Amino acid sequence: MSRSRSDLDGVRADADGRRETLEGRPSDHADSAASDGDDITQPRLGVVGWLRWGWRQLTSMRTALLLLLLLAIAAVPGSLVPQRGADPNGVTQYFADNPDLAPILDDLSLFDVYTSPWFSAIYILLFISLIGCVIPRTKHHWKALRSRPPRTPARLERLAAFRSETLEVPAGSDAAARAEAAVDSAARQLRRAGYRVERYDGRGSVSVSAERGYLRETGNLVFHGALVGVLIAVGLGGGFTYTGQTVIIEGRSFVNTLLDYTSFNPGRFVDEEALAPYALTLDRFDVTYQPLGEPGAGQAGDFVANLTTERPGEAAEPAEVRVNEPLDIDGDRVYLMGNGYAPTITIRNGEGDVVFSEPVPFLPQDSFMTSLGVIKVPDGMPEQLGMVGFFYPTQVQLASGAFTSSYPALINPVVTLEVYEGDLGIDDGTPRSVYTLDPSDMTPIAGRDAEAEAPTLELAPGQTAELPGGRGSVTFESEAPEGAEGYEGAVKRYVSLSIHRDAAATWVLIFAMLATGGLLAALFVPRRRMWVKATADGDRVTVHYAGLARGEDPGLNQAVDQFADTHGQSLSAGEGAPTRT
Repeated sequence: MSRSRSDLDGVRADADGRRETLEGRPSDHADSAASDGDDITQPRLGVVGWLRWGWRQLTSMRTALLLLLLLAIAAVPGSLVPQRGADPNGVTQYFADNPDLAPILDDLSLFDVYTSPWFSAIYILLFISLIGCVIPRTKHHWKALRSRPPRTPARLERLAAFRSETLEVPAGSDAAARAEAAVDSAARQLRRAGYRVERYDGRGSVSVSAERGYLRETGNLVFHGALVGVLIAVGLGGGFTYTGQTVIIEGRSFVNTLLDYTSFNPGRFVDEEALAPYALTLDRFDVTYQPLGEPGAGQAGDFVANLTTERPGEAAEPAEVRVNEPLDIDGDRVYLMGNGYAPTITIRNGEGDVVFSEPVPFLPQDSFMTSLGVIKVPDGMPEQLGMVGFFYPTQVQLASGAFTSSYPALINPVVTLEVYEGDLGIDDGTPRSVYTLDPSDMTPIAGRDAEAEAPTLELAPGQTAELPGGRGSVTFESEAPEGAEGYEGAVKRYVSLSIHRDAAATWVLIFAMLATGGLLAALFVPRRRMWVKATADGDRVTVHYAGLARGEDPGLNQAVDQFADTHGQSLSAGEGAPTRT
């Protein structure tokens, strides 16, 4: 067949013969040459367009999962570095042990991880992302729940799981009625199996469409909704949460008021004047140590703080606090955080008047309870006195001449005191820790300093030492009861307690359980659609079974086969035995 010039106007070939262009055709035709205007031009996004794009990115499920992972990673430093809200003493000790690193970590808010700006930013973005994910999906899921199962596909044999059965219709029977009965039976069976069922009739065939597994998407939404609930509970509950620390010496009491706390960290909605009214008295602190001469000598076996709890209008009740076994009282949880010795020190002035007499908590410095303590005497002396002391439950002297403790129990208890005179720095209104003393602007009067008037004071329970220059005396009182053997009970013990109220704990537990249940449903409930179609053909009825899964479902073929077998057995044997085709 020949072509005229009007049919093919100017076929041109380049020198290499690589391309030919048909003139007279549109520029975007497959045979046309590329032109300079063929580049794809993306529409320019304005402010609103960029905001919409950012919102879609933020509310995508991928972003929500990424933020959830990022939040988990961001929480890790809170378990590696002491937090001011839970362990202020640990933060102080960290600064003392790491003077160069601690300020850097503090600038990064690593001592306040859960209230830091960067942690809050992740938290808020995750909250917004989850809300943006859950609300549209909930609307879509609600519409899907109210909609009818889809119509039966025309070609069921094209589906992933398919099976066909042929039923012989006895002479004199109506094949169409037999097909109707088969589909009705299948509909009842599917409904009993938890499927939503819809009947569809076509030309020459009747069918039933069924689907189930919406619990999978429901579980998915419950999981994400529960995560939102956890975030809300933690966010709002944190405002009603508080954590405080206190120290109780044997025989003394703690009253749940702000004044009795050594440190207190309230949420923003906590009324500090309306704390739960109760009191705790430390009757006795019991601890057992591995005996000397045995493997692990000196290791603690058990700690028990024996308390008496008192509430208004109620009789006093005994209680115990152990490590990892807190005491629950009026919505607060009382944790045992530490313990130590509290030597009773009495100080008299030159006239013999008692100016200080009370047990002083000494902070343990090692596993054998070598402890450090500070005593401050602001009044009653010619000048203010400050003392830095060490307590040794079982004093031994090292080759260097220094003292240490070789066992944590009271075998050879000794307290040593270095005494300073001068301004304690407590009169200018500046907060000072009761566990530290800065003697740089004070004059040493007893101690290792060359300018001191006397050596370091060294006392055993019941002993008294004179202060130099007639300033008075210092006595290490023995608290041992009458008839006690050795030094048993000579020095009082104290416990360090952390009192915590978590207003969100119950709600967090509820939402966590919902999230777990939703996740299990989302992972293990299959989403399936099943169809059964019966077609009458003369003296036969052909029944097609087909299934389709949303996502991976390795049990789909087995489910279709089991349903077909059960359905075939439910049909009356007299109506013709099914034969597999």
